[in-house]
Amino acid sequence: MKAHLPPPPSRRAATTVAASRQQFWAIFDGIRHPAQKQISSSLWRARPARITRPHNGRLPYITRAGDLLRSQTPPAVRPIPSFSYRISASYSAKGHQFDSDTNIFNFNPYARIQPTSLNIEEGLDRRRHRPASGEDAFFISRVGETGDVAVGIADGVGGWAESGVDPADFSHTFCDRMANAAYKFKRDSNLKTLKPRELMQTGYQSIVEDNTIAAGGSTACVGVARKDGTLEVANLGDSGFVHLRLNAIHRVSSPQTHAFNTPYQLSIISAKLLAQITAYGGTYFHDSPNDATISSHSLRHGDVVLFASDGVWDNLSAYDTLRIISQYMIGKGAWEPGSNGVTVGEGIRKLTDQDESSEGRPLTLQSTLAVAVASHAKVASLNTKVDGPFAKEVHRFYPEETYHGGKVDDICVVVLLALEDR
Repeated sequence: MKAHLPPPPSRRAATTVAASRQQFWAIFDGIRHPAQKQISSSLWRARPARITRPHNGRLPYITRAGDLLRSQTPPAVRPIPSFSYRISASYSAKGHQFDSDTNIFNFNPYARIQPTSLNIEEGLDRRRHRPASGEDAFFISRVGETGDVAVGIADGVGGWAESGVDPADFSHTFCDRMANAAYKFKRDSNLKTLKPRELMQTGYQSIVEDNTIAAGGSTACVGVARKDGTLEVANLGDSGFVHLRLNAIHRVSSPQTHAFNTPYQLSIISAKLLAQITAYGGTYFHDSPNDATISSHSLRHGDVVLFASDGVWDNLSAYDTLRIISQYMIGKGAWEPGSNGVTVGEGIRKLTDQDESSEGRPLTLQSTLAVAVASHAKVASLNTKVDGPFAKEVHRFYPEETYHGGKVDDICVVVLLALEDR
């Protein structure tokens, strides 16, 4: 279908349109290169219409010469955002009462990582260095001098206890090794950023080479939050995360399982145990960091990312955690509902600052969120009447079962709050 030129707006413009192509392109070149060919002042004042260069044999269309000049102005370049992160953890071992004053950890990016792994290698008792989180373990570490932060959760697979192995040995040592690797990270020509899968591999390989860990296994959820606001997560097994933004679920992880209640896991199997498994015709699972699901996120100011072990996800759904976190974020003014939707409150930074003058452990917004989720998960795990996510899965796989209520387990939560630097 042929295009038709619109009627000329004026006689002067029509005269310009009727100009020869040679004359037009001479004018065009003068506009593009004013230092070489000057445009007459009368032509500029009139801003005559011109014909653009034809494309694909189609008829030209009319634009204004002044529009071309204005289009040469380069667009404003938005500076690369810079983020910092406020992070806290809360935890509770099964069989122990939850204490919101002691079962909490506030991340200090300037604190030195304690060399617990070195103590293990020196033969010291590793158990005295652990938080009271049972078989669940966590770590939070700055990534060298990059301004990035690494976090992770490992849930020791309880089935190893049947073979006389303490599942906590693997998970806690695993987190110690990842924390040390992140803390000592240095950029080079081959490795410019730390990847969560590589960090997981480093920690796992360190345990494999450690003779003090004879056997064991754990799930893992490891994330690296970078200074530019990007977050990359490697998730293996049924620990996981939920990414919340302005009173909504932005993204949630999916568990990896071989069968019901049998998550993907990193493991070490001794020769003795392997011989027993082979003799009795049993099976074992031996997954690797390469099996982890990788997800990438672009964080925004005021986003909350919750990492948690299955002690949380077996008792609280992602929507439960949204309800809990939104209650505090909105209640404290960190998220503000309005006529145009939910926005980030102006006072969010002050809420995340630690008040060292307060008695006991400093209470911050991020620590409040971590404690709230952990305490709700603890209460739900002890409830024998209200079915949680785990009970619903039991009924789905085994309809004849009469299992009801929550699932008693170790609980571990890490809350990361993203703030865009001013």
